[in-house]
Amino acid sequence: MPYDSELRRILWFLLGGARGGENRARILLELRHRPCNLNQLSNRLGLDYRTVTHHVDILKRNSLITSSGEKYGLSYSLSPVLEVNFDVFVEICSKLGLQGEE
Repeated sequence: MPYDSELRRILWFLLGGARGGENRARILLELRHRPCNLNQLSNRLGLDYRTVTHHVDILKRNSLITSSGEKYGLSYSLSPVLEVNFDVFVEICSKLGLQGEE
């Protein structure tokens, strides 16, 4: 599957090759359980709102998450490609020593 190798490359870079990989993994795990807005993510993960905003922007630019709604009602969820290939995320988290499943 062509998405698989591209998804692996993106996940390796964003989780293991760049600062903030652990926070990005935590955000993706939270979004797997339920769609959230930025404020909800910040509160649930105990992270600064600006930190969450930064990581969500990166994840969205790399097509790992999608958004729906407008302004303060904007809600984020996993992209369909990541949902279908979530096992790739879990595998990479495991190899990086990150918690990939709760």
